[in-house]
Amino acid sequence: MKANSAKLIVFHPSLHKQGSGTITASPRIWFLVFLSFFTFAFALTFFTAKDAAPVTKTGGDTGAGRSSLPASVFDALLHYATVNSSTVSSRMSAVELNSIATVLRRCKPPCNFLVFGLTHETLLWHSLNHNGRTVFVDESAYFVSKLEEKRPDIEAYDVQFTTKVSELHDLLAHTKEQRKGECRPVQNLLFSDCKLGINDLPNHIYDVPWDVILIDGPRGFSTSAPGRMTAIYTAGVFARSKRGGSIKTHVFVHEIDRGVEKICSEEFLCSENLVETKELLGHFVVEKMEANRFEFCSVFDPSSSPSTTSSSAVLSPKRKNTKPM
Repeated sequence: MKANSAKLIVFHPSLHKQGSGTITASPRIWFLVFLSFFTFAFALTFFTAKDAAPVTKTGGDTGAGRSSLPASVFDALLHYATVNSSTVSSRMSAVELNSIATVLRRCKPPCNFLVFGLTHETLLWHSLNHNGRTVFVDESAYFVSKLEEKRPDIEAYDVQFTTKVSELHDLLAHTKEQRKGECRPVQNLLFSDCKLGINDLPNHIYDVPWDVILIDGPRGFSTSAPGRMTAIYTAGVFARSKRGGSIKTHVFVHEIDRGVEKICSEEFLCSENLVETKELLGHFVVEKMEANRFEFCSVFDPSSSPSTTSSSAVLSPKRKNTKPM
């Protein structure tokens, strides 16, 4: 009997798949892998570069002296604000507007701009100081609230002025007596009891290094009006006590031809700091001062003494402020 022999069939791997023992992918798979990788990398680079792209200034912005507002827009706003500005007595003239606008144009952003008084130019100042901080202070809580309703983006505060134009000489005498005390030129007015100092603004206002201050309020056309003594004194202290920012503060006083404005400007802003006078606008540049100094001015001007000015000259000439609402 013939025995059946078992046959074993052995499968050998192809010679093309022998070698290192790794499995190799087909060229088509590798192509798809590389295509997907480069597509993802391109998309990631595109969107990242788009988000991180810096905002560059146009040639007009550079010409505007580092102003964040394009020069063409800046000039257009100023142009339309000065058209027929002489038809309303309470409005600033084109020359006066241009004087302030020139300083705002050159102010390095973000520019800190403090304005005493809500006037016809309120929206203009807020617009010209684009990307800066503009704060308005006014005597009327009503007008401040109306402004906040219409323009919640504008920062404004009301202050109750307790002074009167008729008290000018007594207030100046008090300030001289307290020159080394409550009414010193370098201090935080938040903690001061000086009669000419404004100490009831929000706390953070006293910490801002103001670059430009405009005094166009409160009212000062009658003996019972609060006058601008406190605004001018406060501006002088803010400029000399500022921390950080530029060492200089530009202070503008509108209607400087009136007695109160003239006397207080000479007393607290000083004639030595007067840069120019454009019609009814005085432009002062006041620098920081050391805390151990107690004189506002380094040069005494006898003509600025209150005793040489009659009370009738304090109110001359009369101009009645009107609100922009």
